[in-house]
Amino acid sequence: MILRWPFPALSPQPVTEPDQIIRIAAQGDGVTADGRHAPGGVPGDMLRANGLLERGPHHVEPPCRHYASCGGCQLQHADEQALSQFVTERVTFAARKQGIEIGELLPTHLSPQHSRRRATLHALRAANGAVIGFREASSHRIVDLHECLVLRPELAQVLPALRSFIASHAGKRPVDIELTLADQGVDCSLKHLPLEGLAATEAALELAQASGLARLSLDQGYGAEIMWEPQPVTITLSGRPVGFPPGSFLQATQDGEDRLAADAKDWIGDATSVADLFAGLGTFAFALAEPAKVLAAEAARDAHLACKAAAGAAGLPIAAMHRDLFRNPLQPEELNRFEAVLLDPPRAGAKEQVGQIADSSINRVVYISCNPVSWSRDIARLIEAGFRLEKLRPVGQFRWSTHVELASYFTR
Repeated sequence: MILRWPFPALSPQPVTEPDQIIRIAAQGDGVTADGRHAPGGVPGDMLRANGLLERGPHHVEPPCRHYASCGGCQLQHADEQALSQFVTERVTFAARKQGIEIGELLPTHLSPQHSRRRATLHALRAANGAVIGFREASSHRIVDLHECLVLRPELAQVLPALRSFIASHAGKRPVDIELTLADQGVDCSLKHLPLEGLAATEAALELAQASGLARLSLDQGYGAEIMWEPQPVTITLSGRPVGFPPGSFLQATQDGEDRLAADAKDWIGDATSVADLFAGLGTFAFALAEPAKVLAAEAARDAHLACKAAAGAAGLPIAAMHRDLFRNPLQPEELNRFEAVLLDPPRAGAKEQVGQIADSSINRVVYISCNPVSWSRDIARLIEAGFRLEKLRPVGQFRWSTHVELASYFTR
């Protein structure tokens, strides 16, 4: 339409006040009171009607130069207070969404910078060498890391040598690199990296020796094959060295493990018999044993055997059981032999096992979780069975990430 003089009168446009960001949503967006989402927003920021964001007192400059592209962190623009609020609310919202009252909300634990002792990175051979790092958010592109503020320095120190090795010996397919800081040093496992010929094998051994790796494993689709391990690799759990099979689960940070184990020990209290379900290597079994007698039930055979061997060597009252608790959960008559239960299931939760606990005579339950959503679903069943949520601690081991964990204590 062509406008001719005189121009038609325009109705005045209402002046809208900016909305304040009050929280951070599960995927990292800032959210206003009326539900508007703002990528990159933190509590205290102001979101204008045109979508522009005005930074508030809790919005900080991300300390890492890779933050704009790297998918390893989502919340480096949030200060300590906003980060703690996010971790806390992710857990408390999950409970309250199920209508569950929280007895005592304990202070949120946040792991510091440079504390991650395990990580999975990706690498790709390129025209001018190789790239190694995390993938971009919602992308397969690998961000070439030259610094990382979440990894333990011991892990970061092996990246240059790995980059050089990948540049010389990788194919066209991306390589997955699992790094874990064990008692003897860095445990490294490479996946999707076929080594062909004696020269490539010798180069891998030279990499392990020159970098001081505790172990180097190669997984070409048939499980990890150990190429280098001068000493048996162990991880210390509550002061006890435990064999560490390649790829075993380990809490992401030492301080996070210490916090979770201390809470579990405090809440279990004077119980003399405890069932530790989804026990893994025995992270909590070793913390609770003596004076308690502990049943450590675990489906992964390597982890089960490592726990059993370490408990036997230490003379601890831990009975290791190889059992798939998803397909074959402990039944009420089995659970009734114990004074307390601790469970630390995978992200999917433990729906079937929780149902059996609810039907048992157990009256003390410690539930450690890495997924507030599956946790809230499971504990709703406990509440129906007469349990009360006595204590709850949010835990942020994956600093600047939207991944949140927790420890909780129930009685009836």
